[in-house]
Amino acid sequence: MTRIDFYLLSSDQPQTRLAYACRLAHKAWQKGHRVYLHCASEQMCQELDALLWSFRRDAFVPHVILGEGPEEAVSCGNGEQPGTHADLLINLSDQTPSFFSRFQRLAEIVVEHDGVRLPARERFRFYRERGYPLHSHQIRTAG
Repeated sequence: MTRIDFYLLSSDQPQTRLAYACRLAHKAWQKGHRVYLHCASEQMCQELDALLWSFRRDAFVPHVILGEGPEEAVSCGNGEQPGTHADLLINLSDQTPSFFSRFQRLAEIVVEHDGVRLPARERFRFYRERGYPLHSHQIRTAG
């Protein structure tokens, strides 16, 4: 059964989610995990792609936007199919991805902004009602 972690960031800036997603993807990739970052839109995919190149001076995360090249250990997408990924799903959409249960782990990144927080509460209830193991992590952020 998929383990679901909610990362509750102290920021009220939606952009902070993307920066934290990069950190989480980098850490998971360093530990040998394959990561799929599920975005809300093509525009978010483009923003995340750019941020993955620049979020840290000393970090390199091999990644690709699905459909724009061969799959990498870290892939971004916003469609209904996450390629061959089934390890870690980082959900940056405000919807529950239909394919989430094929992943070993799901990370939901939440900031203190109603446009992000309220849909996240609905997803939390959705997962809880179906018996998924839920874990919450309070994360203090600068932004």
